[in-house]
Amino acid sequence: MFAYLQLMRPINSLMMGFAVIVGYIVASKGVLNISPSLLVLGFLTAFLLTSSSMVLNDYFDREVDAINNPLKPIPSGKVSPKNAIYFAAFLAFLGIFSAYLINVLCLAIALVSGIVSTAYNGYFKKTGFLGNLMVSLCVAIPFIFGAAMLGKIPLHVLIFFTMVFLANTGREITKGIVDVIGDKSKGIMTVAVKYGEFFASKLAVAFYMLAVFLSPLPWLLGLLSIYYLVLVVIADAGFLYSSIVLLKNASRNTALKVKKDVLLWMFIGLVAFLIGSLF
Repeated sequence: MFAYLQLMRPINSLMMGFAVIVGYIVASKGVLNISPSLLVLGFLTAFLLTSSSMVLNDYFDREVDAINNPLKPIPSGKVSPKNAIYFAAFLAFLGIFSAYLINVLCLAIALVSGIVSTAYNGYFKKTGFLGNLMVSLCVAIPFIFGAAMLGKIPLHVLIFFTMVFLANTGREITKGIVDVIGDKSKGIMTVAVKYGEFFASKLAVAFYMLAVFLSPLPWLLGLLSIYYLVLVVIADAGFLYSSIVLLKNASRNTALKVKKDVLLWMFIGLVAFLIGSLF
């Protein structure tokens, strides 16, 4: 049983569940307009679909893991490949059913998320930039899902979703600079592998700057409070600093630092949306 729990990567799944709750809080501005049971279902949808994706990831990586991580549940024989597929399908069914119990919009978003994550794990992981976009969609979509529990998606949440998508895409491209040697050996055609580290750094910075460019809109449109603006300026400054550092030196070590720092800037941006929605 523990082996199946390992496959689910519960910490990752919990984070996606909490992202749905954050999406709801930002959309509703802290007002509980729905039954608490629907919040639980929203959390479960993200948790179960993410768990299913994690299991599928290990299923498709089983041959590589047999060499690099032989103690993982599938290569170690604790879970057979066949049972892993059944388990992933069971988790996905439960996640989709949870979304169905909320509303039609949530069901549609859950289906899109499930299809994209399955396609990524099965084929698009090695496609580089397209894979980056698919990962970013899966990272950002819980926030949209949280808003969809209200039956509609407010404009400031759409902007939030777009900013997360853009910033995470920049981070995925930056990760490609860090992993360029290993990716080459595995045939993963990242931007850094195909066009070089410097071009990848410029493309990553373009995505970071697009996210920064969008950041004032929720305040300018009167959708969030001044507290949002104060905090998001800090995040924007961080993105600008990391972008300058990456453009000056697109080495593996620099990209590794930028990749870590961007997580902090994204977190500050998340806090900005929360605070700006609540106060």
